[in-house]
Amino acid sequence: MFKLLSTMQISRRLLLAFLLAAVIPGIVISTLGFTFLRAQAERNQIIRINISAFKSATTAGSYLSELNSLLVTTYLEQYQSRPVLDRTPDDAKIQHIYENNRLFEATLHHFKRNYSLLTSLRMRDTLHILRTNHLDASLPLQQQQDLDQISYVLWPDYQAAQALAIAALKQKMPLARAHPLIASANSAYTILATKWDEIVNIMDQINTRMIATTPTRTNEIAFMVVMAFFGIIMLVVIIGTTTYRSIMLPLQQITLLTRRVAQGDLHARAPITAHDEISLVAASINKMLNSIMVVIEEMQTQSDVTQGHIARLVSEVRGIADGDLSIQTGVSDTSVGILADTFNYIIEELGSVVVRIKEVAHKVAISSSGVLDYLAETVDSNNIQLQQMSKASAEIETMAISSRAVTERAQVLYEVARDARQEVQRGDKATEKIVSGMERINTHVQTVCGKAQLLDEHARHIDEIIEIISGIAHQTNRLALDAAIQSAIAGESNQGFGAIASDIRRLSERTKDQATLITHLVRDICEEAGNITTAMRTIEKESHLGIRLSKEARCALEAVSGAVEQQAREIENINAMSLQQLQSSRIVIQIMQESTTSTQRNSTRTREASHTVEGLAHQVDHLRLSVEIFKLRYNQTYYVVPRTNHSKGIPLTVNDIFNPDNPILNKVPLYHGHHAPIGHPTFPASTADYARTGVPKTEQEKPDSHNNKTLS
Repeated sequence: MFKLLSTMQISRRLLLAFLLAAVIPGIVISTLGFTFLRAQAERNQIIRINISAFKSATTAGSYLSELNSLLVTTYLEQYQSRPVLDRTPDDAKIQHIYENNRLFEATLHHFKRNYSLLTSLRMRDTLHILRTNHLDASLPLQQQQDLDQISYVLWPDYQAAQALAIAALKQKMPLARAHPLIASANSAYTILATKWDEIVNIMDQINTRMIATTPTRTNEIAFMVVMAFFGIIMLVVIIGTTTYRSIMLPLQQITLLTRRVAQGDLHARAPITAHDEISLVAASINKMLNSIMVVIEEMQTQSDVTQGHIARLVSEVRGIADGDLSIQTGVSDTSVGILADTFNYIIEELGSVVVRIKEVAHKVAISSSGVLDYLAETVDSNNIQLQQMSKASAEIETMAISSRAVTERAQVLYEVARDARQEVQRGDKATEKIVSGMERINTHVQTVCGKAQLLDEHARHIDEIIEIISGIAHQTNRLALDAAIQSAIAGESNQGFGAIASDIRRLSERTKDQATLITHLVRDICEEAGNITTAMRTIEKESHLGIRLSKEARCALEAVSGAVEQQAREIENINAMSLQQLQSSRIVIQIMQESTTSTQRNSTRTREASHTVEGLAHQVDHLRLSVEIFKLRYNQTYYVVPRTNHSKGIPLTVNDIFNPDNPILNKVPLYHGHHAPIGHPTFPASTADYARTGVPKTEQEKPDSHNNKTLS
């Protein structure tokens, strides 16, 4: 892989690295997104299946309840509401019973086939979630046992008891024989309904477990996202490291080559192992080193020739070390001859320098006094600056203390916001539990409403029976009254029959009174059942309202949680800014302390400089005395300071001293006998013109005894 990258161009190499660093994270992110969407779809499908299972179980329970109520109602209508001679069963209700039997059995088989946790394919995901999350491993087994018991034991028993009861109704058996059969069917129904309620409760618990496992699935996806994030980082680091090494290793080899060449190893060469731009540079460097080796060999040969000329030149200018500036070297056409010509020019310039040093020494002494005064003022300014910096340091320390207090307060606020966020999260969980409880209350209220309506219907049937009994009692009373009248008419021979008629009349009146009392009681029961139904509907409305308010409270708690989290982040930012301000204050204090130290050091150095300037004045005097040893050429013109400036006392700076364009330093001839203007000294155009540079011919031909003197 590394060799393959080395054969590629650097631009293509970088493009490949950027593409890998962009495409692979995109693929990983897309995979995670699809995984999350698929998990959400599966989650929604599981919840829908569980809700359908709960609805199917509730529907089967309603069929079962209606089945038993129809059987009991048929029995009551046949044996308590009708005369003995007219006990014909209601065929419509019996057909309705058969229809409910068919619906319940179909619903039972449908539920067992589609919603059994252990055998149904649709419930496989639900069973997997229950087992992987360790929620309740006994629920699937308990559901299967209940279904098997209902399918193979309880439901056949109830069907057999129901068949016997219906046969008794159809055969118009006496009440004494029919009542035990109805009681047996009712007992079988009670056991069957209890066991079916257990299945409904199991499905309710499974729905609750499915809703509760949502955070666990979210944590798994979050863990996958974190692992993908670190994997992408590692991949990008590997790609970057590989690309870095493929570029930096050849560059390090070239760097090592340049260091060896800088140390004098001109035989070192860069290895060429690839065909990229860096390899081309390495090849060019190798060619350059080969060329340098050839040039160095040629220069060595020329250096040996030049060395002889330099030795002869050194022997000629050796007298300059003794202060003899009247020496003039021989000039030739070689490079050393040009150097000799340069030495002649330097000797002339040294003569001018000697003259100027003597004149400038006096000016330096005058300038030294002014520098001393300036240095004294500088020392005073430094002292004032030190006092101001001390005050500024004290103020900055006070600001640092305030920043530290602000940081502590921000930390306290951050802890308070974190506690508030935890309380809001607990409130959100409590609200979610309240919503679940209200939904269960709503379900139970609907069940109670159905039972209250059933009770109302039963009370109406009882009221009809009581009305029939009241009619029978009224007719019996009339018949007894007629019998008493006929007995009274018949005389004493029928007195026994009259006593019986009186007893019958008295019993019929008591029956009528009891029927009236039962009628009032039944009507009271109907009214109470109506009141219960109204109250349950009111409770249902209130529970719906409570659910809506609980959801609104949950939304409000989520909004409060978001606000608290934002407040916590802002407080954390304030805390970070306070810490940064505290750190900046410490840095400023340190800088002020360093500035104070630097100012004190500058003040000390300024004092030392003043002593140095005093010593400089003494050194100038020694310098003026030292240049007296130099011997100058006779009949030579030099740059000197005009005599008139001495009386004016104009101070010169160091730049003024060495500036040839300074108006104070005028170009005047040294000797009074010749007043021709002299220009700037220049190098001669040729060696033949060197003897004529700056030396008048009249002075060479006729030396004047008056001018044969040096400057003192």
